[in-house]
Amino acid sequence: MAKKRKGRPVNGIVLLDKPYEISSNKALQILKKIYNAQKAGHTGSLDPLATGMLPICFGEATKVSGFLLDADKSYSFDCKLGEVRSTGDVEGEVLESFPVPELSEQLINSVLETFIGEIDQIPPMYSAIKQDGKRLYKLARKGVEVERKPRRVTIHKLKLIEFSSDTISLEVKCSKGTYVRSLAQDIAENLGSGAYVSRLHRTSVEPFPVENILSLDQIRNLQDSGFAALDSVLLPIDRALPNWPSITLNDDMVFYFRRGQQLMLPGTDTKSLVKVYDQNKEVIGIAEGDGCGGFMPKKVFQL
Repeated sequence: MAKKRKGRPVNGIVLLDKPYEISSNKALQILKKIYNAQKAGHTGSLDPLATGMLPICFGEATKVSGFLLDADKSYSFDCKLGEVRSTGDVEGEVLESFPVPELSEQLINSVLETFIGEIDQIPPMYSAIKQDGKRLYKLARKGVEVERKPRRVTIHKLKLIEFSSDTISLEVKCSKGTYVRSLAQDIAENLGSGAYVSRLHRTSVEPFPVENILSLDQIRNLQDSGFAALDSVLLPIDRALPNWPSITLNDDMVFYFRRGQQLMLPGTDTKSLVKVYDQNKEVIGIAEGDGCGGFMPKKVFQL
């Protein structure tokens, strides 16, 4: 007999504005407890010293979290010039000091332009990437540095917000796998200096609207009004997949879809992943079209 899960069968997504100095996993556990949710997961970690949007998926919404890992993300961040630090942020030890050039808007923008588009980026040692089965940050904590292969990432937008004598504030929209700490160091190197990230805030994760983000304090205030208030701010599962094609099934097809059986919809030539809805316009899962009218269930939501 299967062991009964503790908590409520909550399904949906909360966009948390993760606080400073709290790990992504700690934030996840806090919200899971507040919601008394049976199951929860997040999509894309933020460093403890970073703040900003962290989508928290509850229940059946965890089945779409893997698709969100590939999403573009936007950040605002500050580059503190003159030092390179071991972790690439304020937490690390100073490894090397550099002179700081006289900055101008024209100089900074001329450097930023060289980073727009596809670039090769070397991941920092303090990262969760695995090499030979070991996390890089675990090696870094032991004082071990290994050669890392460059990774191709895309910088969609890189905008100067303001600057002072030794600090540059920027906004970036980038592809998955982009390390802002590495980007800051590369920008500084092109300016003839070194840098670390002194502030990092994730402003958005596509495809979610920024107006739906909630602070931890706001969520705790909702907790005082009970579960109905907490559930009212949950985004539906299909909000994570707004641009996907969809199919609608009749009741008989829903029966077979829920049992993992292939369905035929003559006249459709979709050859991609699709959202699947029932006659009540409720999303019930994800299927993959074969281009010949056939659709195989890939994710079935138990709602």
